[in-house]
Amino acid sequence: MKFAQEHLTAKTALSKLSGKSPLPNANWVLVFGSVNRFSERNLALQLQKRYPDAQIIGCTTSGEITGDGVFDDSLHITAMHWERSQLRFIAKPVNSMAQSHALGAQIANELLAPDLKGLFVLSDGLNVNGSELVEGLQEVLPNIPITGGLAGDAAQFTQTLMLNDGKIQDRVVIAVGIYGQDAIVTSGAQGGWKPYGPPRRITRAEKNVVFELDNKPALPLYKMYIGYYANTLPSSGLNFPFAIMDDKNINVIRTLLSINEQDNSLTFAGNIETGATVRFLKSDHDQLVIGASDAARQILEKGVNINDKALAICVSCVGRKLVMDEQVSDEVFAVQRLLGMQTAITGFYSNGEICSGEDDRHGLLHNQTMTIAYLGEHLN
Repeated sequence: MKFAQEHLTAKTALSKLSGKSPLPNANWVLVFGSVNRFSERNLALQLQKRYPDAQIIGCTTSGEITGDGVFDDSLHITAMHWERSQLRFIAKPVNSMAQSHALGAQIANELLAPDLKGLFVLSDGLNVNGSELVEGLQEVLPNIPITGGLAGDAAQFTQTLMLNDGKIQDRVVIAVGIYGQDAIVTSGAQGGWKPYGPPRRITRAEKNVVFELDNKPALPLYKMYIGYYANTLPSSGLNFPFAIMDDKNINVIRTLLSINEQDNSLTFAGNIETGATVRFLKSDHDQLVIGASDAARQILEKGVNINDKALAICVSCVGRKLVMDEQVSDEVFAVQRLLGMQTAITGFYSNGEICSGEDDRHGLLHNQTMTIAYLGEHLN
């Protein structure tokens, strides 16, 4: 696999791209940028002119991840030429959130093939139930690495945009199937959050809305645990996610999206089942950087050769960005140090992360997690 990257900072106009494309024979181009950049006139047309043979996809973000750190209101372009593998692209409209599971299953069935090595997915970040989308994909593709994320909009939660086939629009899910024995598709996922307080049992929930913890109204209990920060809910909830526990370990993390004072409920960025055991979480800069390092270490433990050229697509949660603030680039540099300089870095801060993680066989929707899709090709 060959690749080339271009980056436009917030103050750099699209017209400032060099006159010559750095990889004119690219067959896949990945674009991440702010809502403002995606709203620029002729963005899709300009990219098509630079990469006439490529399928160009992308999404808006809450921050763009590059090998030089994290940027806001920028545009990051990664052009790839896959030489030994086959790619299939599919895009489906999102008609309603209730259809998320069926939509995932439909996409997976259309991409299913004996030589499928992995799936990369970008989704609208506001009109999809990410948990059910991933469950639908996973049911059809139970042993396939599934990675990607839900688009962001700088934590405004107003509108996210998708780029596909020369069109920029919302309410779309895009998936890329990667095929062939020479394709390398693996992943890593880790949070860096620490549980505190006693375990709590979800005693009433409907999909991603939690009404009761230990038979008590959820919102007052949540406010008690976060103390002073309750005055700035729901935004402060990004600092205090829930962990869904598996025995004594964190299985998956869920971010608070909104609260309802009338029924004392909490709405999260993914489903939480009635009967699940949860714990409150907190973290700081150092723990989150360690979590990002551990996500990269998971990839190394799978035997990849960091001397080979590869692409790491980092999808991290907007909540982590808010916690780390001006030091947010540290988690990207931690990934880069472990995966090596032959590995190009791209990615974005998201409204939800899709990743298999340790075993590559069971994709989940994550929140507050650094996830890494590691893509490449065997040279021989």
